[in-house]
Amino acid sequence: MSSSSPTARTFAWQVLQIIYRNRAFADDVFDAQLQEVSLSAQDRALAFELVYGVLRHALTLDWRLNRISRKPMARLPLNVATTLRVAAYQLLYLDRIPQSAAVNEAVKLIRSQPGHDWSGLVNAILRNLIRQPPPPLPDTDKDPVQALSLLYSCPNWMVDRWIKAFGLIQAQEICRQTLDVPPVTLRTNTLRCTRPALLERLQTEGMIAHATVVSPVGIILDKCGNPGQLSVVQEGWCYIEDEAAQLIPLLLDPQPGERILDADARHPGGKTTHLAQLMGNRGSIVALDRRKERLDRLTANCQRLGIGIVQAYSLDVLADLPPNNQQLAGMRSFPSPAFEQLFDRVLVDAPCSGLGILRRHPEAKMLKHPTIIHQSRVTQSQILDRVSNLLRPGGILVYSACSIEPEETTGVLSEFCHRHPEFRQESLATRIPASGHDLLNQSGQLWTAGNVHNMDGFFACRLIKSAN
Repeated sequence: MSSSSPTARTFAWQVLQIIYRNRAFADDVFDAQLQEVSLSAQDRALAFELVYGVLRHALTLDWRLNRISRKPMARLPLNVATTLRVAAYQLLYLDRIPQSAAVNEAVKLIRSQPGHDWSGLVNAILRNLIRQPPPPLPDTDKDPVQALSLLYSCPNWMVDRWIKAFGLIQAQEICRQTLDVPPVTLRTNTLRCTRPALLERLQTEGMIAHATVVSPVGIILDKCGNPGQLSVVQEGWCYIEDEAAQLIPLLLDPQPGERILDADARHPGGKTTHLAQLMGNRGSIVALDRRKERLDRLTANCQRLGIGIVQAYSLDVLADLPPNNQQLAGMRSFPSPAFEQLFDRVLVDAPCSGLGILRRHPEAKMLKHPTIIHQSRVTQSQILDRVSNLLRPGGILVYSACSIEPEETTGVLSEFCHRHPEFRQESLATRIPASGHDLLNQSGQLWTAGNVHNMDGFFACRLIKSAN
C-alpha cells in the first residue's frame, strides 16, 4: 500500500482483503497498513468500524448476500466479495451512513479495479439488499444451532459446543457478547499514581471516565479515540487492559521481595507489569516468551511504566526447561542465575483457543477450528507439568486462560491435580473483591463467561503446593 491518502472505505477494503487472503490477525494487519497511509482521525475511526464490524458480522453478512446473489460469496473474487461485505455492513448496521453513499462508493470502488467489470453485479445486489425485507431466521426451538449462528454470526461448531456445555440460554448470551464492541479499559499504574488521581487527570483532559466495578485499579473510558495516543498512557500512568485480565495478578498476590515466574508473558506483558506493581517494584520477576519481539515490547512497557524488576528471557517452556526435578540441577547455568532457585509464585497465563475474547478478535470466528481446543489443552497440560517443578514447596501457582471452554479450563485443572497430588486448589472468594463474587463458579474459580460487567471471558484458579 502506498503512502497516499485513501478513503476510509478503500482502506478498510484493502485491510479486509489481506485478513481474508492471509488468514491474518486483524490488529496486526490494521496497524501495519496504517503505518503506510495518511488518514485523518475521523477516517481512521470509520475504517476501524468497517473492518471490525464486517469481521464481527461476517457470517450473517454472507448469509444475507447469498440470498440475493446469483453467485455465492465464496465463489466471487475476493475483491468483489469484500466490496459487497463492506457496503452491506453499512446498509444493515450503520444508520448514520446514507444508503446511497454506501452503494455509490462500493460501485465506484469496484469499477476502479482492473479486469472484469463487476460494478453492475455489485450495484444490483446492494439495491436488492435495500429493497428486499430480511429473510426469516430459523426457528430457535427447531434449529437452535443454525438460528444462533446466523443471528450472532458465530460458526455452527462454536454454537453447538456452547449449547451442549452451558445450555441454550447461556450459550445465546455468549454468542451475543461476541458482537459487543469492548470498552477501552485502563489499569492504573500504582507505581506512578492512584486511581483517583488518574481519574481526575482524565476528566481534566476532557475524557469521560469512570472506575471499574470489580478491579480496584481499573478505569473505563468513553469515546476516547485511539487510547494509545493518550498522554496518561504514553507517560506511564496506566496500561490498556481489560478488567477481567486485571483480576488475574490479584489471584497470585505476589509480595515485595519474592521471586515470581511468569511462564508465558504475552500480550505484551500486561500481567507481568501488574505483578511488578503489586510487588511495589521490589523483588524479581522472570518473564518467559519464545518470541523475542514480544519480549522487546514487554521491555519497552516496563521502561514506560517505571518497572525495573522484570528479567525477560526468550525461552520456550516446553523445549528449553527440564521435565522433572531431577534435571533442575542442569539449570544452574542456563539460561542465567534466574533459575538457580525455585520460585515463590508462578503465573501460567496459558496459550489457548482464545474463544473468551472473540469480541476483541472477531476474525477468529473464521480462523479458529475445533481442533485448536484439543491442541491447546495438550500444550496447557505440558506447560503446567513443566513449571510446577520450578515452584518451591508451599508456593502458589495461578493458572489462567482467555477461554471459557471446559477442556481448557476445569478439564486441564482436574487432570493436573490428579497427576500432581502435591497441589491443592484454593477458593478465590477471598482474592476477588465482593463486587465480583458473581464471577466465581461453584468451585471458587474465576469464570467470567456471560458476565454482566462487560468483561472478556476468562478462567483462573489458584493452587498451593504442599510444603512437604
